[in-house]
Amino acid sequence: MSPSILTPRALNRALLDRQWLLRRTDRSVAEVVEHLCGLQAQLGDPPYYQLWSRIHGFQPDDLSRLLLDREVVRVVLMRGTIHLVTARDCMSMRAAVQPYLTRTLFIGSTFGKRIAGIDADELADAATRLLADGPLTNDELAQRLEKSWPDYDGGDLAYGARGLIPLVQVPPRGVWGRGGPLTYATATQWLDTESVEPAVPDLVLRYLAAFGPASVADFQKWSALTRTAPVFDSLRDRLTVYQDQNGRELFDVAGTVLPDPDTPVPVTLVGPFDNLLLGHADKSRIISKGHEKRVFGPNAIIRGTYLVDGEVAGAWKVDRSRKSRVRMIIERFTPLSDRHTDELVHRAEELLEFAAGDVPQRDLAFT
Repeated sequence: MSPSILTPRALNRALLDRQWLLRRTDRSVAEVVEHLCGLQAQLGDPPYYQLWSRIHGFQPDDLSRLLLDREVVRVVLMRGTIHLVTARDCMSMRAAVQPYLTRTLFIGSTFGKRIAGIDADELADAATRLLADGPLTNDELAQRLEKSWPDYDGGDLAYGARGLIPLVQVPPRGVWGRGGPLTYATATQWLDTESVEPAVPDLVLRYLAAFGPASVADFQKWSALTRTAPVFDSLRDRLTVYQDQNGRELFDVAGTVLPDPDTPVPVTLVGPFDNLLLGHADKSRIISKGHEKRVFGPNAIIRGTYLVDGEVAGAWKVDRSRKSRVRMIIERFTPLSDRHTDELVHRAEELLEFAAGDVPQRDLAFT
């Protein structure tokens, strides 16, 4: 029997459904973060917007409190980027992607090439010992590592260590409305836990639950792992196999029911750096090639976007740099109907209210 063929619209609705962007959820912050396999979090604010889009009544303190209580952490994971994940997931997800991080951050990066010749185990052990007495800022860690390797730049050494061992970014970094220097602690100490063995098959199943149906190439793009086709093959008895319109195999967790492709989608605001736009090699289910160029900027910046009928139709940005005013700017990529414009304004005003908090002046502008 030939696999069912899924249209881009069917894939769009499936993705939005399991990302809780067809309708918000009442699940807890920790449950949502775990289901989504973490939130990309290079900057402090984006995870808050990502959760606001998905959880009924979400408020900044709902996430800030978890960071301060060490129930979620910020750590380098998929694609070598900072992700916010739960304490339960930190070590297992890190173990799964560690081969990529060692190859890319310690060896292949610009910083890694500058410390060529240094033994990876020795650097990892040195950084772990230095952090044994408590967190250190990035500069402090760099200076102390440089004492052991005076012929190398301390910043390069600290960057290499970050690729070799899971270093969490300690609060107040990442806490809403607060800031602080980049400060590291080892995940094992910060979370009082131990290292675990990698379990890539488990990561594949969790990825599909959040981003499927998807191809092997999609998983590899999201995770930056390679040669994972044998893992998918080993899981076939637990998967449903589809095809896209180009004949590519798409996999999903067996028993997962797909929504009706004609399910209506409200105008939806999607946070900056949202993995919704980063979860597939083929992004056509959510954004057109032409719009990709307007969303993915230099220095790995990924703009906040809004969806119309489930697809990216524009971008937005909130400026909270002033204490007396919060400003939101919306850029339309394509003309909108009056109904969609009204929906967009309503959603934008809701987000502006969320972002502004007690700030008295709020401005909404369109470009």
